[in-house]
Amino acid sequence: MKKIFTTIIVLLLLCQSNIFALDGTKTSKVTDAINIRGALGTYANAPRLESGRVNMPRLISELKDIHADTYHWLILKPNDWEELKRFLPLAQKAHLKVWVTLVPPSESKPIAKESSEPFCMDYERWAAELATLSLSEPNLVVWSIDDFVHNLKFFTPEYVAKLVGISRAINPNLAFIPCCYFTQITPLFVKNYSHLLDGILFPYRAESKGRNLQDATQVENEVATLRGLFSNPNFPIFLDIYATIHSKLGASTPEYVKDVLTAARKCADGVLIYCHQDPVKSPAKYKIIKKGFR
Repeated sequence: MKKIFTTIIVLLLLCQSNIFALDGTKTSKVTDAINIRGALGTYANAPRLESGRVNMPRLISELKDIHADTYHWLILKPNDWEELKRFLPLAQKAHLKVWVTLVPPSESKPIAKESSEPFCMDYERWAAELATLSLSEPNLVVWSIDDFVHNLKFFTPEYVAKLVGISRAINPNLAFIPCCYFTQITPLFVKNYSHLLDGILFPYRAESKGRNLQDATQVENEVATLRGLFSNPNFPIFLDIYATIHSKLGASTPEYVKDVLTAARKCADGVLIYCHQDPVKSPAKYKIIKKGFR
């Protein structure tokens, strides 16, 4: 009898998943429902103890010091999933919202040395687990996939519809906001994926002028271009700023971070910093972010 009941529940969830995945009007309302427009936060690079565990009191203290209201948690190291569960209630007490990013196939084993543990590339399992966790930890508001647009052969529209459907069947108010770069956001991409997204995380690299981390002048133009492609002036665009060195484009300067942050706050729906800056090792950028967030 219990097995029959479980089967019925699974079937109902799958049916509901398909309904949510196809309902574009539903997805367009999620970002507003969870009140994440205006998000200011940092990503990954959490301070760690000698044991390898995250130094949570220090991380929260630094986030509050720079006036952040959001922290973007990367699941990559073997203990990051369990550490996230420990972090969420502490972040809730500090009035911090939490985004979670999974690495895509191009950044997972066997191509890379690490994967998002423990479910690796079982993104259906991740969708269910994150949505379930967000029910008990309501400050978990967004899940994301890094370099999403570079992995579209894997993340087909049909597969993403399934992932989003699984997540929304459990928690309709957990937003899916993947990492999407300027050049890959084409009219075809928008046609195939926009109804499945609750917004995009847009890493700014001045790609309209040759892809670099020196030119801060194209922020407003590129955000406006993307809004035009999505044919929706209210489509949520969260701008990601490179404060940490890029593997191919090199390092950004404190002045660049300042200029991009100033421009982003005028036109984007929120700003996140790649990555969280250490106040001792990177004092100039830490102070700029603190001033810019305030």
